[in-house]
Amino acid sequence: MLLADVVAASAEVGATRSRTAKVATLARTLAAADPDETGVVVSHLSGVLPQRRLGVGWRSLSRMPDPAAEPTLTVADVDAAFTGIAATTGPGSVAARRALLDDVLSRATESEQTFLRDLVVGNLRQGALDGVMQPAIAQAFGVPETAVRRAIMLSGYAAPVAEAARSGGVEALDAIDLEVGRPVRPMLASSAKTIAEAIGDGGPVIVDGKLDGIRIQAHRRDGEVTLFTRSLDDITSRLPEVVEAIGALPGGDLVVDGEAIVLGPGGRPEPFQVTGARTASSADPDALRATAPVTTFLFDVLHRDGRTLLDSPASVRHTELLDLAPHLLVPRLVAADPVAAQRFFDELISAGHEGVVVKSLDGPYAAGRRGSQWVKVKPVHTFDLVVLAIEHGSGRRRGTLSNIHLGARDPKSGGFVMLGKTFKGMTDEMLAWQTTRFRELAVDDNGWVVTVRPEQVVEIAIDGLQRSSRYPAGVALRFARVLRYRDDKSAEQTDTIDDVLRLAPQ
Repeated sequence: MLLADVVAASAEVGATRSRTAKVATLARTLAAADPDETGVVVSHLSGVLPQRRLGVGWRSLSRMPDPAAEPTLTVADVDAAFTGIAATTGPGSVAARRALLDDVLSRATESEQTFLRDLVVGNLRQGALDGVMQPAIAQAFGVPETAVRRAIMLSGYAAPVAEAARSGGVEALDAIDLEVGRPVRPMLASSAKTIAEAIGDGGPVIVDGKLDGIRIQAHRRDGEVTLFTRSLDDITSRLPEVVEAIGALPGGDLVVDGEAIVLGPGGRPEPFQVTGARTASSADPDALRATAPVTTFLFDVLHRDGRTLLDSPASVRHTELLDLAPHLLVPRLVAADPVAAQRFFDELISAGHEGVVVKSLDGPYAAGRRGSQWVKVKPVHTFDLVVLAIEHGSGRRRGTLSNIHLGARDPKSGGFVMLGKTFKGMTDEMLAWQTTRFRELAVDDNGWVVTVRPEQVVEIAIDGLQRSSRYPAGVALRFARVLRYRDDKSAEQTDTIDDVLRLAPQ
């Protein structure tokens, strides 16, 4: 299949808001792909590199060679080139990767170059995520969507599932099962504003502490431990103390779900960046272990000694985990009383943790899904800030002004201090409104960022702050999302940098 066909399908998906139309376009493209290219086509349309990482950054992609006049690149050509780039390491590898990259990009048309750049840097946001890719695979190869969904849950990725659906139909999908050593997609939580809302009118629930660490899925097969992140990256070599903790558990083969976090004196969690830096670093793990030791917490068990527990109710998995690793259990309360759960929540917040996750005792482990079986509750902080700039949208938001830069008022200087940016929480109506509004306020446009007069006030919700050397106040907003624009307030009435810094980690 020509890469141009994939690029055209991606553009078509990005140009429509109709889920039905997206699914139809994707299904048609998958059905037309060569059998041995099916998985790569699925990956590329999903915005995923089969090679995971190429060792190529934005700077390398900011200089494009002259584009080809006509499309000749195939999907197989691109995949082979990217595989070669990813495999290039050692002395001189930067120049070698650059040469290989220039070679494949010089054979791409302008639209293909844009697609490949967005694919490599993770900026391909045309809407071909699981919600449309799963039914597209089902439609393309005539298999039930439920079978596709479960197979993707267990295999981690859509590409091998599409290949199985094409080659063997529903029988091949049903043959895909949890395999110790191969990560499954982690179960996700929906959100509630209060403990009472999360618990509802049901009976007892599990209330787990929500720790501000790194999600870890640990597999132990024949005594060998492998660690995967939430995004299914293998970080085993970086966390020897977690490997030791899982390796010391009784029994045989295991798959457990948990959190790795750096704790400070008295067991109080360090700011997220400390844990994030530790788990992201490929430097000497023993040296890092001495300065920023990671503590292991577990909150679920998916497989134990030959028994897969995904479909078992949470109450059974809770009992299994208590028997397996009570010393590693995340802070946990089993209760039906909202008052007791609220007290537990307050204690965790006071101890520096993020909040809680309320879990149904009857629920299975629905890997890769966000539903009512797990509900997270976190304290929400809101601020009225000023928009300092806004970025041109890409992907589905191309043609709009999307990502806003946020600033707090500085009473001392009379100016504003930038604290971060966000594109979350914006409805289509809000995007249309702000595109018009900020063009009216624009004072400069470099083609990517539009600088605006600091007049428009926006109400932002955040989960907290994190340390950051990128911004002048030394902190950045965490999980900022737009609640509403405030036309009833002027920039002089917004929150100050001192108001914001009261939430800063100590």
